[in-house]
Amino acid sequence: MAKLTAESRVYVRSVSYAYEELKQVMFGLLSLLDQGRIQQQSRVLIKPNFLAPARPERAMITHPLVIRAAVEYVHEKGALPQVSDSPAMGTFERVMREGGIDRALRDIPVDCRPFQDSHMVDIGPPFNRIEIAADAMDADVIINLPKLKTHTQMLLTLGVKNMFGCIVGLRKPEWHLRTGIDRERFAELLVRICAVMRPAITVLDGVLAMEGQGPGKGGVPRELGVVMAAKDAFAVDAAVCRMLSIKEDELLTNRLAAKMGLMPGNIAIDGELPAVRDMHFPAMAPLVFGPKGLQGFMRRHLVQRPVCRTSLCRHCGECWRYCPATAIEPEMQGLRFDYDKCIRCYCCIEVCPYGALSSRETVAGKVVRRALKR
Repeated sequence: MAKLTAESRVYVRSVSYAYEELKQVMFGLLSLLDQGRIQQQSRVLIKPNFLAPARPERAMITHPLVIRAAVEYVHEKGALPQVSDSPAMGTFERVMREGGIDRALRDIPVDCRPFQDSHMVDIGPPFNRIEIAADAMDADVIINLPKLKTHTQMLLTLGVKNMFGCIVGLRKPEWHLRTGIDRERFAELLVRICAVMRPAITVLDGVLAMEGQGPGKGGVPRELGVVMAAKDAFAVDAAVCRMLSIKEDELLTNRLAAKMGLMPGNIAIDGELPAVRDMHFPAMAPLVFGPKGLQGFMRRHLVQRPVCRTSLCRHCGECWRYCPATAIEPEMQGLRFDYDKCIRCYCCIEVCPYGALSSRETVAGKVVRRALKR
């Protein structure tokens, strides 16, 4: 696993989705960071965030014009662009259609297809050999195009977490189940996957970001008007934390990356980094606390949990079909959660197409947790 250089530069540019302006900014950033990596006939994988089918104004997926600009740049270099991801919900084709990516790319030669086949790749202990998308592993260059969104389980989903999309299909919820309620273990998995994939360029779409109960339809679009780019995703994620006025190590992937020697010692900012002091983050209450003998009871009754707004729930089945712990069942009104089985991965919140699910700490849980801190 390669260590990063002592210094990394993150480029910050203010921009809108007006395409000529956006294209000029994207071409400038990609040219700065490409440095000859993208050559004639090289296979360039463009990895956006395709969480689920959604219109661009929902801020759930990488904006189609950001994707178009990256594809145009690669095409003009004489390379072979491929846009791929593995959505958590819905088909790749539906994301392309509803997200406007089909329309944005219709006049450019580009290969658009979902990840399907996988290679076994050793990402190191404790996970060792895992399955990662063959198209990603076989690419000559990876351009990582994450979306700036809050995340109910991990606080934010940025450049590092975007590479988790290279785990194909239902392998993703399987890994949620294997890492269980240990956020730190899941963060380590994300860091190790990103370190092995080593995207050559990361360009973060923060023009229209998401706050609140992200990363799905429970989140709220928030205009920030920026893109950020760097050679490594870890530096981009750290710069985002600075912009959002939180400590870098509050994002677990940053903390684990630093512990593993993957975070640059110095991050230089090129451009004006906005100061966003009022971003609405999801609550990140602990998933385990208190004496070990009481943790089972606390897990059932006191720990933060997914809940359902019955007025919005349409019993579509996406949540209980995707739940890695099979902890959700439909009821006449709303849903029934088995909080003994629930691992608090909040995949259900991610995939709910109606924004009916959110995370909530019980009142009793807040009282007990504060009492135990005294």
